[in-house]
Amino acid sequence: MTTKQYPVHPILLVDDEEHFLLSVELTLRSHGFNNINSCSDSSRVMKLLTQQKYSLIALDINMPNISGLELLVLIAAHHPDIPIIMLTAVNDIESAVLCMKEGAFDFIVKPVSNAKLVTTVKHGIELAEIKNENELLKRSLFRDAVEYPEYFSDIVTRSNSLLSIFKYIEAVAITNLPILITGETGTGKELFARAIHNASGRKGELVSVNVAGLDDTLFSDTLFGHKKGAYTGADTERKGLIEKAENGTLFLDEIGDLGIETQIKLLRLLQDGQYYPLGSDTSKRFNARIIVATHRNIKAMQEQNTFRQDLYYRLKSHHVHIPPLRERKSDVPLLTDHFILKASAQLNKKQPRPPKELYTLLNNYSFPGNVRELEGLIFDAVSQHNAGILSLEPIRKSISQVEKNFLSTATTNSSFPPISFPGRFPTLKEADDAMIEEALQRSEGNQAIAAELLGITRRALNNRLQRMNKNNRWV
Repeated sequence: MTTKQYPVHPILLVDDEEHFLLSVELTLRSHGFNNINSCSDSSRVMKLLTQQKYSLIALDINMPNISGLELLVLIAAHHPDIPIIMLTAVNDIESAVLCMKEGAFDFIVKPVSNAKLVTTVKHGIELAEIKNENELLKRSLFRDAVEYPEYFSDIVTRSNSLLSIFKYIEAVAITNLPILITGETGTGKELFARAIHNASGRKGELVSVNVAGLDDTLFSDTLFGHKKGAYTGADTERKGLIEKAENGTLFLDEIGDLGIETQIKLLRLLQDGQYYPLGSDTSKRFNARIIVATHRNIKAMQEQNTFRQDLYYRLKSHHVHIPPLRERKSDVPLLTDHFILKASAQLNKKQPRPPKELYTLLNNYSFPGNVRELEGLIFDAVSQHNAGILSLEPIRKSISQVEKNFLSTATTNSSFPPISFPGRFPTLKEADDAMIEEALQRSEGNQAIAAELLGITRRALNNRLQRMNKNNRWV
């Protein structure tokens, strides 16, 4: 398997001492930076910049031909998007201040500490990626549609809110920074993770794991693997999922369920870019994009000290929030037709004709289980279907049961919001009439669906309509 280059564009090291260049390059390569160019002649640097795009430049200050400070001024003027790290053998505060004023990203004094070098280079590259992402986002705002719709072919939608998310994904997918996906249960977070992986252009696999229920040891064993004899029963060496995701994407679902100790291990993995298989004292490099997802409110968990703040901000470099289905009802008819076709094919049944009332019924339902719940409703109805028009009875029965359960929970929940009446308090007859009119509007005049919304029988609704003398207004 071909190793993915990191960073995407090379790091350029410039110093007249070739042995120092070699030392720095070896240090960076040992920490996962495998796309590096070196130059010992400072007079060639500006020409190199016209031939190749660079992620970061490290410049020695004192060099023959053109000094590092002169090059800093030129590069900052003509290539302001490239972070520049200045290197010097002299611990001179004035020089450091001058370099920062001229646009340097950071300043390192020789002899260079390996830890300081690696950390500074990593931060510089992250800065470049964020700048690049911002530029891509600006460009995407002026596009009416996604550039590569094939990346999102598994997500059935016509919602403008999701199309905006698709454009955001196209802009951020190529970076190496983690992505946090949030959304209620059943919104399709794994489909979005796959879309991000497809848009990233990574050659490796998308490896998915649900981390809910994994204790600290099982999490480490699953992700990092183990050496033979690491613990009782470890009779053979086992590679972890991180290694399987090499040059690809590691998707960790239900990240909000991780314990604090396990969160620390994930944080170290993201910070250091390396890990230790269980039973091993030799570290391995980590070369995969991390995507995490949760239905939990991680921000609230931080306040309760059940989720680490530093891990949250590390994971939230990019954030994709999937809106619930009730906030994008325009997708309901499209998804319904898609699931009828899918269910018919999988169940080997003739595709049923949906009744016109089906879409009205579903559009008046809140879908606490989102797209996954809609799929279950349709599959259940198709599985019971025999011929002709699809029966609404199984769907009505399922919806009614969910709403009864919700009402039972809501009435015992003190936080359930009461109905408010702004202005003059209505009479019982006014409230009764208003609710009936609203139910008929939402059901598009369908009295059977309106009666279900009101929680009464169709006959009871018909009697009320007769008393209101408004039968002529509704079908």
